[in-house]
Amino acid sequence: MSEIATDRMRKVKSILVTQEAPTDANSPYLKLAEKFNLKIDFRPFIQVEPVPVKEFRKQKIEILNHTAIIFTSRNAVDHFFHICQELKVEMPPEMKYFCISEQTSNYLQKYIVIRKRKIFTGLKTAQDLLEILKKHKNEKYLFPCSDIRKNDIPDFLKDNGYHYTEAIIYHTVASDLSDLKEVFYDILAFFSPSGINSLLVNFPDFKQNNTRIAAFGPTTAKAVRDAGLILDIEAPLPNAPSMTGALELYIKKANGIK
Repeated sequence: MSEIATDRMRKVKSILVTQEAPTDANSPYLKLAEKFNLKIDFRPFIQVEPVPVKEFRKQKIEILNHTAIIFTSRNAVDHFFHICQELKVEMPPEMKYFCISEQTSNYLQKYIVIRKRKIFTGLKTAQDLLEILKKHKNEKYLFPCSDIRKNDIPDFLKDNGYHYTEAIIYHTVASDLSDLKEVFYDILAFFSPSGINSLLVNFPDFKQNNTRIAAFGPTTAKAVRDAGLILDIEAPLPNAPSMTGALELYIKKANGIK
C-alpha cells in the first residue's frame, strides 16, 4: 500500500483514538466498539509538563493582584494550584472562578470548598464562556494556560479591553509513540493541532495510504490539511455533534450498514 487509495470508503475494523482511555463504563466509544465489532484503542499523542516555579517567576505575575481566574481544563486547574502551593499563595474567599464546563468547575473541589466560592460555569465551549465574561467586564482576570492554546479567549479579552494576564503554567509536548511504528489502524481520530504535530514529530516519513483520518474541530481539520494529509471524517457535523457520532456515520457507509 505505497499509494493513497482512490476509494477511501474501505471497511473499518480498527480505530486509534489519540486521547486517554475513558473511565466511564458507558463511554460512547465502548458502545461504538461493541455495536460494530471494532477494535478501538486509546493513546494520548500529547502530554503536559508543568512549568517549574523558577520559570513561572520569570513571567513576573502577581496572582493575588487578580480578582478572577479563567479555567478551560482540568490540567489548568491542577497546574495552577500546584504553582500556588509552591509559591505559598492561598486563594482568598472572594476570588471568582470562570470555568469552561461543569466538569471543570466540579474539579475545583479538589482544591477549594466550592460551595463557599463564586463560580461561573459555561456549558462546554469557549463561546459559552465568553457570553458569561461579557457580564463581568470589570474583573481583573488571570488566564492560566499552556504554551500552546487556542486564541479565542485571549483575543476576546484583548479586543474588548478587559484587564487580563496570561500565565503559562504548563507545556504541551509530543508523546513518545515509537512503539506504534509498525502498528496500523483503519482510522486515527485527532482532537487538536498538537496531536497532528505529534504524529509528524514521531513519524516524519508518515505515509497515510489507506488510513483514514478523523478530526474534531476546525483548527484540527486545518492542521490535517496543512500537513498534506487527507481528512476523511470531520466533526462536529449538524447531524453528529460528537466524534463518535461522526465516526458512526462513516463506519455505516464504509461497512455497508444501513
